[in-house]
Amino acid sequence: MPIKNRFAQMQEEITGWRRHLHAHPELMFDVHETAAFVEARLKEFGVDEITPGIGRTGVVAVIKGKTDTKGRVIGLRADMDALPIEEITGVDYASTVPGKMHACGHDGHTAMLLGAAKYLAETRNFDGTAVMIFQPAEEGGGGGKEMCDDGMMDRWNIQEVYGMHNAPGLPVGQFAIRAGALMASADEFEIEVTGKGGHAAEPQEAVDTTLVAAQILVSLQSIVARNVKPIERVVLTVGTLETDSNASNVIAHKVRMKGTVRTLDNNNRALVERRIREVATHTALAFGATAEVTWEDGYPVTVNHEMETAFAVEAAQAVAGEANVDPDVEPIMPAEDFSFMLEERPGAYIHLGNGDSAQCHHPAYNFEDEAIPFGSSWYAEMIERRMPATDS
Repeated sequence: MPIKNRFAQMQEEITGWRRHLHAHPELMFDVHETAAFVEARLKEFGVDEITPGIGRTGVVAVIKGKTDTKGRVIGLRADMDALPIEEITGVDYASTVPGKMHACGHDGHTAMLLGAAKYLAETRNFDGTAVMIFQPAEEGGGGGKEMCDDGMMDRWNIQEVYGMHNAPGLPVGQFAIRAGALMASADEFEIEVTGKGGHAAEPQEAVDTTLVAAQILVSLQSIVARNVKPIERVVLTVGTLETDSNASNVIAHKVRMKGTVRTLDNNNRALVERRIREVATHTALAFGATAEVTWEDGYPVTVNHEMETAFAVEAAQAVAGEANVDPDVEPIMPAEDFSFMLEERPGAYIHLGNGDSAQCHHPAYNFEDEAIPFGSSWYAEMIERRMPATDS
């Protein structure tokens, strides 16, 4: 397999970093120990510049090539945060923190980018500047947006940016990517239905909010079924529904439901928001109740830029061989806050095979360490391929 030989040699070391991070998970922006671990390794590698505290707790490192005749700057990003899940893997390096675990492989992403940083700092076989981006709070916190809002792209003059995520079900040593929408937007909504509480035995004296909420919940699915083109992908899920009473003989005065919407383009994103408001308010009105809808914009669609996707494909093919790279994979409906970085700069996001593992966000999930040489090689290949060393 044509991974870079240096990463085969470094695999045990990188695996050790990954398993240390796995045993010490941290959530959202509270990744102080993880960031300190990253900084310590980067200092050992002799990178040219380390800046902590970007996007609150993110870390940015700079590695300069042997030359910089063209002023090129490429950014590579990995995420650092874990999830509030109780781990059940049973591995000997399992989480030591109750209720927290690396259930999405961010430990692997961080370790692979550290491996690439060590290699690039050793070899510097490129003409330009490589910027290593270690991001907090991908899992719902919008750490990517925070880093962009902190001026990261302009401060380091990043011209292109690339990221990677492991993919359970895709064989180890394989990559998958597509130009355009790769992952969905993720917005959230809350609907509060207000009726008239009362005694369960006298419904004629009340306005039954539970019945109204149930009608709204079912009707919301008509948005996907009847308002969205059948060939387009939209997911609308109501995840919670609760009343202001837990008694069986009470008609609740208020009922609240919360849900998420996933779309692959901004037109459907706007359409679904509008229709949720219309369906909820008009359905409630028909039953003599009222409905208040709160909408919260979340992560935008992850849209890979066409030319940069081609560059990412070429790098993946150089690492894994053409047969092991799918350049037009089907888009998926989970979301990713690397989308904020792709809104600021051209770039691409690629999936790396994690083999036959549990799915991400499952308590039995574990990152596959055999994928490390492929991931680190791809990161490094992107730098050497996009900023080739100037011939002496």
